[in-house]
Amino acid sequence: MSVIASLQDEYRRYKALAEAAIAQVGDEELGHPAHDGGNSIEMLIRHVAGNLKSRFTDFRTSDGEKPWRHRDDEFESAGLSRTELLQVWEGGWSVLLGEVEKLSDGDLSATVIVRRQPLRIDEALHRSLAHTAYHVGQIVFMAKAMRGGGWHTLSIPKGKSEEYNQKAPRETAAAHAEKLRENSRP
Repeated sequence: MSVIASLQDEYRRYKALAEAAIAQVGDEELGHPAHDGGNSIEMLIRHVAGNLKSRFTDFRTSDGEKPWRHRDDEFESAGLSRTELLQVWEGGWSVLLGEVEKLSDGDLSATVIVRRQPLRIDEALHRSLAHTAYHVGQIVFMAKAMRGGGWHTLSIPKGKSEEYNQKAPRETAAAHAEKLRENSRP
């Protein structure tokens, strides 16, 4: 598997993880701030989408921090409906996935600019994936806290590790993402 294909699969896995968590949260809960007054799931969705859209629009030809992005606004409630929020989410992801689809492993040593800082494409992609995973983890954590005992696990269920290990599947990021999508469908 190529490095680019591996990164694409990991991005898709984290997208599916977030979506499976979001699906377990009620519409009104999306805007609830964290217990400490921190970001809501709505804010995190808008921030991830804004980051991906900014970083990957004209990825190879312009700075990844676009002048039209208003990052600070992403951390204020916008009062969007679930449908509107998921449209924003999809918008960011479609820009990212469309640009990564155009890359090959031969492009990884080329340079892009993020906040006036030159980065190799492989560095920019790893940085972006880590940032996305960090915030997806927050979304999952918040959704799980909201569901409590009603939470449907997104990985190996507690107490089932040995059983899972006995089956020893080779679960790829792409397969995990598809499994999450299937389990999230109504």
